[in-house]
Amino acid sequence: MEETSPSHFLLLLLLLPLSMAASDYDTFVHCLSNHSIPQNQISTIVYAPNNPSFTTILQSYIRNLRFATAATPKPLIIITPLYETHVQAAVLCSKLTGKQLKIRSGGHDYDGLSYVSAAGVPFIILDTFNLRSISLDTTTNTAWVQSGATLGELYFKIASISKTHGFPAGACSTIAVGGHLGCGGYGNMLRKYGLSVDNVLDARIVDVNGRVLNRKAMGEDLFWAVAGGGAASFAVVLSYKIRLVLVPETVTVFRVEKTLEQNATDIVYRWQFVANKTDNDLFVRLLIQPTVNKQTGKKTIRTSFISLFLGDSNRLMTVMNRDFPELGLQKQDCMEMSWIQSVLYWANFDPNNSTNVLLDRTYAAKFSKRKSDYLQTPISKVGLESIWNKMMELGKPGFVFNPYGGRMGEIPAAATPFPHRAGNIFKIQYSLNWE
Repeated sequence: MEETSPSHFLLLLLLLPLSMAASDYDTFVHCLSNHSIPQNQISTIVYAPNNPSFTTILQSYIRNLRFATAATPKPLIIITPLYETHVQAAVLCSKLTGKQLKIRSGGHDYDGLSYVSAAGVPFIILDTFNLRSISLDTTTNTAWVQSGATLGELYFKIASISKTHGFPAGACSTIAVGGHLGCGGYGNMLRKYGLSVDNVLDARIVDVNGRVLNRKAMGEDLFWAVAGGGAASFAVVLSYKIRLVLVPETVTVFRVEKTLEQNATDIVYRWQFVANKTDNDLFVRLLIQPTVNKQTGKKTIRTSFISLFLGDSNRLMTVMNRDFPELGLQKQDCMEMSWIQSVLYWANFDPNNSTNVLLDRTYAAKFSKRKSDYLQTPISKVGLESIWNKMMELGKPGFVFNPYGGRMGEIPAAATPFPHRAGNIFKIQYSLNWE
């Protein structure tokens, strides 16, 4: 018997993963065909690693470069369904072939959960970016939105037919509806209208058995889970029926910055007692970052108070002078605009730009890490000063304080899978980006 040379053995090892991948692809494609997916459709929605478009599709919705390295586990297959029947077949075929199915909509999950699996666990990505239809009905104040649609596309669609409707969701326009609503969804109208999931009325899903179910068919327990409980753990959400909310024709925004030299510690301390108790129309986010004082060259902390007020600037000034005079807000700090312009403003676009920018799915991916906490007791001034010192020492981390209260405190903790309701003053997000 002829012996296998070391070089031949090495070549065999190198080719083995490719042959296994080819086998996985062929088996999966054969299964899709058996579930009545035409071959000409299969060729346009299923991508194996040897497909020239595989890497582009994989990376196009990776928002965190921590999970775009050579060492990051890659999927065996990516499927990009065009129709609900494609999703049904993908669920059944991943089940029949014993492969883990990862559901990706916008890819904004901070730790790559929608497109990375544990080392050694073979997986398939089902990417919903083609499923992006939006159907609005302002007579009933409702909409059906497919999971692959972005928040920007939803906001754009709403504004194209109404100046007095909106939806309470995030500020980042490239986040997709599937992951956002599937895990809660918070934004700058949460004190008025709660989370995104507090405004979900129905859903269409594909369950583990490949059935398309609505709220009535799936039952209240499963509906409860897919509306805020990490939907991809229970089903593939095809679309959500949401409640549109009413917004005034004129809203007001402002951004006021204070450094330590401008009494920032005292102002932040006071913010903790005001932001969750003030008028429900007012949301004042607080950004905290280490920086350098340009005049002295010394390290300092910059605090940015960024607001959306559902009303005009005159009423806003009345509320601020009554509840938060310590900030020193002036009328000239306030900008009146339409709700959709405030969406642009909060997404860091020029509010006078065309709303077409909300349709751009391009996102500058970066290395990042995010974690969150919930505060039920205000941080003392000594505690704040300790935080400032550590931030200036490290130089990089940023904090985002999002106030709760209002509608958030009225919804029972068990009403949705998101339990952080009454008693929480604000949410802290710790953020770190690097090159």
